[in-house]
Amino acid sequence: MTALKNRLAASGDLLLLPGKLLHQGECRTGLGVLVRGGRFQDFDNAEALCARHPELDPLRLPDHLMMPGFIDAHTHLTQSLGKSLVFGEPSEIFRRIWVPLEASLDERLVYLSAKLAALESLRGGFTTAVDAGTRSDGCIGALASAARETGLRSVVGYICNDLGGTAKVADQATILARAEQHLAAWESDPLIHPSLAVSIPEVATDGMLARVSSLSAEAGVVFQSHVNEHLVAVERSLVARGQRPLEHLASIGALGPHVLIAHSTLVTPQELNLLRDSGTAVAYNPVASVWKGNAVAPALQMEALGIRFGLGTDGTRADGFRLMDAGESLQRAGFGLATGDSSCGGGWLWLDAATSRAADAAGLGAVTGDIAPGLAADFLLVDLDRPEFTPSHDLIWELVRYGCRDQIDAVFTQGELRLWQGWPLNWDAKALMAEVRELSDAAIAGAGIQRIHPVSSSHRAQALQKQARPK
Repeated sequence: MTALKNRLAASGDLLLLPGKLLHQGECRTGLGVLVRGGRFQDFDNAEALCARHPELDPLRLPDHLMMPGFIDAHTHLTQSLGKSLVFGEPSEIFRRIWVPLEASLDERLVYLSAKLAALESLRGGFTTAVDAGTRSDGCIGALASAARETGLRSVVGYICNDLGGTAKVADQATILARAEQHLAAWESDPLIHPSLAVSIPEVATDGMLARVSSLSAEAGVVFQSHVNEHLVAVERSLVARGQRPLEHLASIGALGPHVLIAHSTLVTPQELNLLRDSGTAVAYNPVASVWKGNAVAPALQMEALGIRFGLGTDGTRADGFRLMDAGESLQRAGFGLATGDSSCGGGWLWLDAATSRAADAAGLGAVTGDIAPGLAADFLLVDLDRPEFTPSHDLIWELVRYGCRDQIDAVFTQGELRLWQGWPLNWDAKALMAEVRELSDAAIAGAGIQRIHPVSSSHRAQALQKQARPK
């Protein structure tokens, strides 16, 4: 394995001949791929490819699947320091936990949080993550630097709230000027892709929502917002504006093919039509629905209507395989059992939603999401010589139900080996973890976080105390 790692890590071209290769949603054998200059340069039958490039020594990987890296369609890279604080908490934790936590982070803590989250993402097979934007003031450069250093391709949102929900709220002219600076700052960066965001529609004026959406469309980047995540937010929109959130965004012209809506769980038939007709994309976040939401997005119905969607973690846990499993499981539990649908996407839908469809939703369909000439060489090498894949009769569905991050040997982005068997090659992850442990407690203590639910040990003690009371 050391020899294999060294060959994969060496600079220069790679002519890879995997045992199986995932291409356009199908697992195929007998194919080869040439990686050159950070991209997939050539793709063909293995023998033909080797004949075309006799100067290269092919690397044969008979026990590996070469597949596109997972793409997290919605996450929060600067929330990793408090990731276990939300267990058991009621909905709208952003008000009591995330806003105060992120607002309290200085530049160093933003960097550490983002780098830790990026490391977790890569370990889970994610080669791209769509970050919804940090609420920390003036630290977005630290976030982008941390992601770039790990090798994680990142769509980095700049939050444009003009009514609240961030550490500091500037005037509209300042916000828009900074938004344009953010769009220009990363134009030539190979791994960082800018985006604009409004946390939730109610924290921005109609004029800001419409302008930021329009500015995103003009720049060819995605506009992000959290919509229909919690029932109380839907009700607040009805009280304040007489419209549900998606209806409101549609009425001011803020929806469109450049828009990525996180969650969309509490959607009416009319709202589904708005998503379909506008071409708006959705981040389906199944684990977030279970951990901290009120409902599950009707992803199967979205698929039937032709609504674009990809899978996202919402910062819950960074494991692409477990995310696919959750995506399928929640559709079966929430909709399939009641209708007798035993397939619920047939396995393939969730693999597509975690790769090519997520790339499309993130505005990166021309950059990544598949193994094809011209696309960035963002890919995984998955060890198939495992009990979970023995015997193998339906590898695509097996990846959804039996796959886990421990089966990933190699993670590549932009043609470079970033992780080998879960750990980076060219920077010290252990030192990062030690610094996070040293600084995180003080950061959490000073953030003004309000938790409702006790930690597990306290919850257990309370439960035992109740059981011990005389009847």
